Amino acid sequence: MREVRKVRLAGIPSRARISASGRMASWTVFVTGDSYNSGGFSTWSGILDTKTGYVITNIEEIPLRIDGRRYYSADVNYWGITFAADDSRFYATLSTKGKTYLVEGDFTNWRARTLRENAECPSLSPDGSTLVYKKRVKPGPWRLHALDLATGRETPLAETASIDDQAAWLDERTVMYAKGKDIWSVPANGTGTPHLLTPNASSPSATH
Repeated sequence: MREVRKVRLAGIPSRARISASGRMASWTVFVTGDSYNSGGFSTWSGILDTKTGYVITNIEEIPLRIDGRRYYSADVNYWGITFAADDSRFYATLSTKGKTYLVEGDFTNWRARTLRENAECPSLSPDGSTLVYKKRVKPGPWRLHALDLATGRETPLAETASIDDQAAWLDERTVMYAKGKDIWSVPANGTGTPHLLTPNASSPSATH
């Protein structure tokens, strides 16, 4: 438990994630004062390569394509980064013009593209095949969904409560998340029922 690196940020980090290898670290901070945001705050998301020491405190300048076209806007915000096993590909949430998108990013080549609308706080499975994220639904506002990256099939999970969290993978088939003051788990394929995993806890993480 010793400090190995210090990075100055614009706020208190949340939605923090480490890649499976331990090399890549990411975080999101809420900031105030951005001129384009009348709502009072925006998000900055950063990435640290612990091997090279290279750090990006705000990824908003990454070249972005929406529906295949290069996109520019002052109100672009990212949050909820999750890494693939190669330590280059990542997924995140993009917000712009009142819409949210699931984004696939390439750290090595420094570029990003949208995959679909209405997906926030993605979490990639240990085998890299499935993303779980929260999606706005009615009456909602949120419900956890799973996306098969190979087929594009989206499946609502058996947890019907509104979950405002970036889920974490407990194992290859199960995700865990904060609900109320406790940690719950549910199968990632849409079957089964929610299960109380740990009472009086938050921000779960598992090693694989």
